[in-house]
Formats: sequence, structure tokens, C-alpha cells
Amino acid sequence: MSSVTTSPATTGNKLQRGLGRNFALATILGGVIGLGILRTPGEIAGVVQDPWIFLSLWLFGGLFVLLSTSVVAELVGMTNRSGGTYTLVRRAFGPFPGFVIGWVDWLGFVADIALKAVVVMEFITILVPAALTWQTPLAILLSTLFAVLQIRGVGVGARIQQFAASFIALIIIALALTLLFAEPLTSLPAAAAPAPETGLAAWSLVATAIIFTYDGWLFAAYFSGEVVGGSGAVARTCIKGMVLIIGLYVLLMGSLVFSVPLSSLAGSDLALAQGLELAVSPAAATIVVLAAIVILLAHQNLLYMGAPRVLHALAQDGLAFKRTHTVASGGNPLVAVLLSWAVATGLILVGGFEFLLYLCVFFFVVIYIVLIAGVLILRRRQPDSERPYRAWGHPWSTWFCLVAWTIIAAFQTVAEPETALYALAMIAVSWPVYRYLIRYETGSEEHQ
Repeated sequence: MSSVTTSPATTGNKLQRGLGRNFALATILGGVIGLGILRTPGEIAGVVQDPWIFLSLWLFGGLFVLLSTSVVAELVGMTNRSGGTYTLVRRAFGPFPGFVIGWVDWLGFVADIALKAVVVMEFITILVPAALTWQTPLAILLSTLFAVLQIRGVGVGARIQQFAASFIALIIIALALTLLFAEPLTSLPAAAAPAPETGLAAWSLVATAIIFTYDGWLFAAYFSGEVVGGSGAVARTCIKGMVLIIGLYVLLMGSLVFSVPLSSLAGSDLALAQGLELAVSPAAATIVVLAAIVILLAHQNLLYMGAPRVLHALAQDGLAFKRTHTVASGGNPLVAVLLSWAVATGLILVGGFEFLLYLCVFFFVVIYIVLIAGVLILRRRQPDSERPYRAWGHPWSTWFCLVAWTIIAAFQTVAEPETALYALAMIAVSWPVYRYLIRYETGSEEHQ
């Protein structure tokens, strides 16, 4: 079947259903596979240096995320709108919680756009040192390029994403095979083998790193109102995407741990580059830098597709600037694209995106808890509602995921209490803003 309509039609302010299921799968692959898989193995190797335990953590961490995906996919299937976590939280909990999550989510998107543009240029300067002088202007130019592609139309961005997802999967397989057929490095000089870290904080870092590397499993929900087959197809695609990603990650980690000693990777910022350098040749590390650039470019495209849809959904409900829900002939909310670009450009110029990302990462774990709880709530309140997809093993699986994510959130709160306080302050400040919007912007009886 065709993955993208050639010329998606639009009527008024409604996003049209013209994206194929292959595109939905590409958003999961492109949304999850990122710099995390290149970086976090080094952080985990600083704690876990037994190959089988290391590999088991990636397998069982992936299975836990897959179970969480299968639970939340029920809510995704019930929510036939684009907009991602905003529409899901609003579906289960109502306007105000949705408003808070929607704006936090959009800020996270634009902060990530800014960060990825800057990091792309940092990697490019490794290959082309002369580019260092123009790093900031080039980062803005890169961000602007992807914004312009979205202005051209949703079909352009969708085709880029499908090609990029396929290419990224091939990169992961190629890296795994390269390591698998390399001559194993069985030992290191004693001075090069640091002792593994121990303690609760170290293991908390391991859990956080694995969860971060698997994050992005709901990315297809940002396009639920546009994918052919509806939200039920999107829910099932989330499951398929995670199964593929777990397979790719376990293949890559298995190839890595049996090619080089894990102690040689401990603390490495680009563990895969370190592994290739040791197992193959120093020049092979350049392959990982090129792979990182491709992954970051794919993320830039996907972030520019997702961010405007959050604003569009908020504006449809009277919770954002009215013009941001205007859909252009190409199928994208044009003003929402431009506003996302403007804020991202400002962040590149003045910085500040790191704080926003830390804040949003804290909210992401809370969002997972809220979404899983939403499945329980809707099962009780709306038992007869149509559910194109039902959670595996409910209610036991749902309660297990809810408890597990709550424990993870508690760890995160203890580790970053200042971030938690900022999050609470943001929720408190958002209440009068929300009241203003529903009273003076919409005046609709729905919100009274």
C-alpha cells in the first residue's frame, strides 16, 4: 500500500488522513533510535561489566518498555486525534491536565530541535574543524532547512522520515555485523580496566540510561488523526515498532559485548565508536560519527513534524493561539511550524534548552504514569467504549507498569529534587493561564 498520499487535501483547520502505516512505523523507529544507543552503553559499562548481565539488561529493559507500550496503546487506540501525549492525557483526565502536558511537551520539542541542531554541528566540526567558527549560524540554517521542508508539505517530511528510518535500521545492522565479524579483543592492560561503580545511585543511572534509550515508543500517536487505518492501526504499529527496536538493540549490544571487554567502554561518550576503534581500526570510529549525524538529521525532521501537531491540537481546544490550528494546503499547520521554528531559533541563540530538556524528561516519566493510570480509569468509567486495541494482560500488566514507573519517578525525584520543584511551580503557574485561555479565548460552554 502507499505510505503517503501524493497531495494530501485539507479542509479548513482539520488535519487529513493521508499518511500510511509505513510512516507510522518510521516514526517509532526514528523516534526511539537516537544518540542514546551510541552513548549510553558506555555509561552502563561503568557499572555492569559482565557481558551476559549487560545484554540481559537491554533485553529485559526492552521487554518492560514493550509491556508499557502495549498498555498505553489501548489509550492510543481510543484517541483518534493527532497531538500525541496532549490528546491522550486530555482523553483520560480532561482539559487542565492535558493543557499542562501539552505545553510541556511542545517546549520539550522545541528545546530538542535546538539541541539536535547544535549537536549536529558539533559532530560535523569533528569531521570539518573549519566549521567551528560558524557553528551557531550553521545550526540555525540547519533548523531553518527542516522548517522549510515542513512548509512544503507533510508528504515531503513523511518521505524523508521513511527513508531515514530504513537507513538508520541498516546502520544499526551494519555496525552489529562489523563488530560481530571483527577479531574479538579479549584483554586490556590492567591500567585500562577501571573497577565497576557500585551503589544505588549507579544502578539508578543504569535503569535511567536504558529507559532513555528506549524512549519515543509513542511517537506515532502524534499523527493518529492522519494515519490511514485510524488510531487502532497506530496502536498496533507502536507494538510492531518496539519489537523491531528490541531486536536491533539486542543484536547490536550482543555484537559489542562479545567483541571488546566492557571495561574498555566504561564512561565513553560514544561507546560504539570506542568499540569499533578497538575491534576494527581507529578509522572505523568515523563511521559512528557519520551515523550520529544521520540519526540527528532524521530526528530534526521528526521533531519538526511533531511539534506543530501539539500546538494544533491545543489550539483546536482553545488552549493555544487560534491561528496555530490553521492547516495549509500541504497538510501541515503552517503557523505552528513557524512558531516552533522561531522559539527553537531563539534557544539556539541564547541557550537555555538544557534546562527545558531536564524539566521535560522529568515530566515524561510522570506522563507515562498518568497514561497508564488513564487506561485503568477509562476501563472503569467507560467500559463500553470502542477499543480497537486492548492492553495485554490487563489489569495485571497495567498495575505492574504503573507501580514500576512510579518507583522510577521516585528515584528521579530523589536524584533531581530541584527539577521536581520547578515542575510543581510550572503546574501552579499554568492554572491562571489556563483559566484565562478558556474564559477569554474560547468562551465555550465546554470549559465552563
